[in-house]
Amino acid sequence: MTVAEELTPAVPDRAADAAGPDESEEPIKQRKNGLYPGVSDELAENMKSGWADTELRDLDPIPQAAETAARRAALSARFPGERLVIPAGNLKTRSNDTEYAFRASVEYAYLTGNQTEDGVLVLEPTAEGHEATIYLLPRSDRENGEFWLDGQGELWVGRRHSLTEAGTLYGIPASDVRELAGALREATGPVRVVRGYDAGIEAALTDKVTAERDEELRVFLSEARLVKDAFEIGELQKAVDSTVRGFEDVVKVLDKAEATSERYIEGTFFLRARVEGNDVGYGTIAAAGPHACTLHWVRNDGAVRSGELLLLDAGVETHTYYTADVTRTLPVNGRFDEIQRKIYDAVYEAQEAGIAAVKPGAKYRDFHDAAQRVLAEKLVEWGLVEGPVERVLELGLQRRWTLHGTGHMLGMDVHDCAAARVEAYVDGVLEPGMCLTVEPGLYFQADDLTVPEEYRGIGVRIEDDILVTEDGNRNLSAALPRRSDEVEAWMASLKG
Repeated sequence: MTVAEELTPAVPDRAADAAGPDESEEPIKQRKNGLYPGVSDELAENMKSGWADTELRDLDPIPQAAETAARRAALSARFPGERLVIPAGNLKTRSNDTEYAFRASVEYAYLTGNQTEDGVLVLEPTAEGHEATIYLLPRSDRENGEFWLDGQGELWVGRRHSLTEAGTLYGIPASDVRELAGALREATGPVRVVRGYDAGIEAALTDKVTAERDEELRVFLSEARLVKDAFEIGELQKAVDSTVRGFEDVVKVLDKAEATSERYIEGTFFLRARVEGNDVGYGTIAAAGPHACTLHWVRNDGAVRSGELLLLDAGVETHTYYTADVTRTLPVNGRFDEIQRKIYDAVYEAQEAGIAAVKPGAKYRDFHDAAQRVLAEKLVEWGLVEGPVERVLELGLQRRWTLHGTGHMLGMDVHDCAAARVEAYVDGVLEPGMCLTVEPGLYFQADDLTVPEEYRGIGVRIEDDILVTEDGNRNLSAALPRRSDEVEAWMASLKG
C-alpha cells in the first residue's frame, strides 16, 4: 500500500502535487495538473525517519490564562449541569485551493486564548461545575505522511502545537478534535452550542440543541464582554497606541497618496497593523474628498487632492484580537479652509459634549444624546433646518446630515457585544471597565441641494476610544490631536 492510500481522503489541491494515485473507495483529491503521479514506497519510508524531536517542553501559560479561566468559571456558573460547546470555526475558501486568513470566533478566543482553526472548547458538567477540555488538531502525523502530503500538513502551512503543549499554554487539558463529533453524537443530557462557526459540530448535535437555548448562550457570552478586565484594557491601549503610530505614518506620506490614490493610505496603515499587530481590526476607511460622506467607504480607490479633506477611520488589531477604532478628518494640504474648519469645529464640539457624558452611572444613550444636541444646534444656527432644537431632535431631522449613532462598544469585535440584550446595552447603564467609541459626524453629500454649495462634498467624523473609569473616563486615543488648530500643528510637525 502506498502512503497515499493510507491518508485521509481530504488532501487539498495544493498538496496533491505530492500525492500519488489512490485506489481506495474515497480517492484523495488531486490537483488536475499536478506534476507528480504518485509516491513510491521508498520515498514514503524515507520521509518517515530522520527527523529531530521538536517537542517544546519549557512553555509557560499564555499571559491571559488566569483571565480566560475566570471567564470559563463565570460561564460554568451561568449554565450548571449543561454541556457547553464553543467552536473556533473552520478555514474558508477564498478561491479554488486558497483560504482566507483564519480568525477564530470571538467566543472561543475569549474563553481560551487559542486561535487555531477547527478548535472546540467543551465544558462537561460535573457535580462541582464543569470540566473544560480544548479539542484541537494534534501535530500532523509523520507515520502516515500527513505532515508532507496533506494540504494542511506541517511542511505546507507550519507546525501545530502538540496536545501536550496546548494543555500547558492554555491551562486546559487538550484532546484530539477528530474524535469529538462522534463523542457528541453519543452524548446525553442538555447541550448548548455557539452556532455559525462549525457545521460539522452542529450536525453532531442537531437532535440535542434548540435555537432558543443556543441563543441564550451566545447572548451571555456577548454580555460578559461588556466590562473589560485589566488584561483586556491593556490590550485595547496597545491597539490604540499602534493605531496612533499608523495615523502618523499616513500623514508623513500624504504627498505620495496625492500622486497615487486612497490605496496608498490604506496600504501605509496596513503595514503598521501587520508589523505591530495581527491585522487591521476592520476594513480601513481612507475616504478623501466627497468619499468622506460615504460612511463605510472601503473601496479606497479614489483620488487624494490638496485642498480637500481625508477621513481616515482605522484600527490596529492586536495579536489577541483586541482592536482600536479611531477616526480623524485631516486637511490633505495640512490647513483647513474656512468652511472645512466651521464644520470640523462643530463636530469637535459635539464630540466634546459626548465624551463629557461618559461616566459610571450614566445611561449608555447619554453620550449620543449630548453629541446629537450640539449637532442639531449647529444645523439650526446655520439655517439648514428649522428649529427649535427640541423639535429637530424629536423628529430626528438632524439625521439627514448626521446619519449614524454616536458610538458603540469596543473590544474583540470592532462593534463588540452586538448580541447583548438591548436592556443590557443601549438601554443600559455605564460601568467602570466598559470601553466605547464616541464618534459624531456631519456629512454633506455632493448632490444635496438643501445645503449651500460650499458645504457639498464635505464629510467630517472624529472618533476616539473611551474607557469608563471609577471617576469618569479616560480617552485611550488622546495622543492623537483633535482640535482643529492642534491637528494642523501636528500635521506640520510630522511633515516638517
